[in-house]
Amino acid sequence: MKSSLKPIAILVIISLLGIFAYQAYWLTGLYHTMKSDMENGIQDAMRMSDYNEMMLRVEKLRKENKEHGEVSVSAGYNDTGRSFVRSSTTVSKINTKEPKSAKRGISKKNAHVNTTYLNDSTKVETIVRHDTLSKSKDEGILRSKQGLDIIIANQNNITELAGYFQRGLHAGLDIIIGPDFNVYDSLLNVSLKEKGINIPHRLEYFHSGSNLDSSYTFRDTIGVSSTKGYMPGPKSIRYDYNFDFNSHYTYRLWLDPVNTVVIKQMSGILVTSFIIFVILGFSFWFLIHTILRQKTLEEMKSDFTNNITHELKTPIAVAYAANDALLNFKQAENPEQRNKYLRICQEQLQQLSGLVEQILSMSMEQRKTFRLHPETLQLRELLQSLVEQHKIKAEKPLDITLDIEPSDLSIQADRTHFMNILSNLIDNGIKYSLERAQIKITCRKSVTGEVQISISDHGIGIQADKLPHIFDKFYRVPSGNRHNTKGYGLGLFYVKTMTEKHGNTISVESTPEKGSVFTLHWK
Repeated sequence: MKSSLKPIAILVIISLLGIFAYQAYWLTGLYHTMKSDMENGIQDAMRMSDYNEMMLRVEKLRKENKEHGEVSVSAGYNDTGRSFVRSSTTVSKINTKEPKSAKRGISKKNAHVNTTYLNDSTKVETIVRHDTLSKSKDEGILRSKQGLDIIIANQNNITELAGYFQRGLHAGLDIIIGPDFNVYDSLLNVSLKEKGINIPHRLEYFHSGSNLDSSYTFRDTIGVSSTKGYMPGPKSIRYDYNFDFNSHYTYRLWLDPVNTVVIKQMSGILVTSFIIFVILGFSFWFLIHTILRQKTLEEMKSDFTNNITHELKTPIAVAYAANDALLNFKQAENPEQRNKYLRICQEQLQQLSGLVEQILSMSMEQRKTFRLHPETLQLRELLQSLVEQHKIKAEKPLDITLDIEPSDLSIQADRTHFMNILSNLIDNGIKYSLERAQIKITCRKSVTGEVQISISDHGIGIQADKLPHIFDKFYRVPSGNRHNTKGYGLGLFYVKTMTEKHGNTISVESTPEKGSVFTLHWK
């Protein structure tokens, strides 16, 4: 048992560490995945809010029932297999009262605008001309060399293609009616809340650009919206969304790091993982605790077997020797010798009977059929009988004093088991006394009606750290070099068990080298 415990403990610890490490690795991976998804979700919320804002503008134009113009956007693949997006805008009427952000330099009525963006969006050739062949109409044309193709090289991602498509729609729609920042802000708030991102933020809308040689740059803030009292700090994260091909118009969102939001969303998983880990830890601890108890019980049983074998063997051998002397050595002819040997046989048989009775009692008390038979017992009468018995069989000088108040004090108890309880306590006091045993038995009745029966001795006492274990089954207090103290660790266990079966309690006080006091609290 000793050799097998250490490997089991090591395996249990390694298993726990392995489970904890895997759980931590899995939770860390889940955290980074959720954080990445949330950051992508923020970008997606900005894009979808922009798309919904455009759709609201389109719906607004439709409800006004006026011809503002026509916007067409197409996407597909050219003859070489490369994907493209084409945007075309025909403007019938331009509302000059629109915000500055909505104007793209077009002030003529009935103009047709073609906008072309090459793969390098910074190199766009723009041509504006008036058609003199039509005297009633002025037509402004914005055209690139290659027509209206936006070439997306080596891109198979439909999301990116949709983004270019959305920008193409912007290029046409913004000429007719400009973006509404307040609507976009409201849509973005709703979209973020739907994704569980309900944290303070700041939204900015600005126009930036530079001259051809980039010697002069500018940024014009068009709109700002912020959660009340929120200002971006040094740890705030910036999310930019450019909705035009040249990245001149930008929505910029400032947010605090989403770590706390991710952890909050993971709270259910974290709590569940913690509970599972606690359960596993408790299970492994209980396993080790059970193994240790089994180990201790095994050692106690081994000691019990050795002790009980000795205890059973001694009275049998003595009784056999006395009986053999009577039968084979004619000791029966001498009345004095005969009585002596018969008395020896009787004492040894009584000792053997008491030992067997205790062992049977330990077995019986665990059975469901075990029953007590309480009756009224006069303490003085019962204790005087026990005192006489112990004085006769004591192997050392013995003084026992009785102090019972009132003298007719009685209790309700099973006679056999109550006598065994007292006998065990008296026997313990005698056994652990030195040359001369001095036992005092005190019986008192409290004002609450409880009877307290104290059995005190002046023996070797019990150390404080051993007191919690003295009522355990098979437990014996180590006696150092004292080899003459016999026992098998059942006496006090029997006392406590039977006392509790009666519905009562027992307590002990002890001082090493001064003695012990066992007190029965009988109701």
